[in-house]
Amino acid sequence: MYAAFRQFCERLLRIPPDPEAPPGDESTARVFRAAPNFYRYLLVIWGLKTLAALAFLAWLVIVPVVGSLALHKEGRQLGWWLLVIPGVAVPVVVGSRLFMLAVLRLDFEKRWYVVTDRSLRVRAGVLSIREMTVTFANIQNISISQGPIQRLLGIADLRVDTAGGGAVNEAKHPERNLHTAWFHGVDKPNEVRELIQQQLRRLKDSGLGDREERPRELNGPTEVCGPSLLSGLREVYREAAALRQALQRQAGGGPVIG
Repeated sequence: MYAAFRQFCERLLRIPPDPEAPPGDESTARVFRAAPNFYRYLLVIWGLKTLAALAFLAWLVIVPVVGSLALHKEGRQLGWWLLVIPGVAVPVVVGSRLFMLAVLRLDFEKRWYVVTDRSLRVRAGVLSIREMTVTFANIQNISISQGPIQRLLGIADLRVDTAGGGAVNEAKHPERNLHTAWFHGVDKPNEVRELIQQQLRRLKDSGLGDREERPRELNGPTEVCGPSLLSGLREVYREAAALRQALQRQAGGGPVIG
């Protein structure tokens, strides 16, 4: 049943079956996924929310049933209409929690972190999709955070900050910061951080890797001077050669000392 739900969501929401590599050499692309313990971590959160929902559901069932019985003893037949409330609430609450469980599993499976030699891409979410591509030239800081439960499960979150960070209300809604990419629930955060730092060092040593970003003295003479300047220099050279020949004729063919 879950496989049919996943295929339906992939078609409806246009979720690609496999991760797509960001700009860069595809042969260098490395795909990281959230650890299995991250799924267990999400299950714990889902379980706590489900317990709260069931407690609310119990209140919706007990109160109408007690009220209906009380009205029935008084001879009021309309009291049975109160049973409509639990009759509607039970399937709605149970169905919604099962639906969120399926979405949670699909969100875990469709959470990708891809790193190439030039950039990285983070994708997460099913109903609300968050996808972010970051070039290494814009990265300013890489940090790792780990809470008590994450430490117990052996997972951590890797945070990548880019230029222009510090968005408004970041403390309240850090996930909405468009200048921060998150690797949630990875079991080898140090390995991912070291890989990104290696690419940063390599690009720094090679002048950021792009032709237009290299120092101009490393490029050819055409890029240093430009076509118009080269044309002007050739014209000056031709005029200087003609002047030299004229001076040689006036001096009777003798050598001209210049």
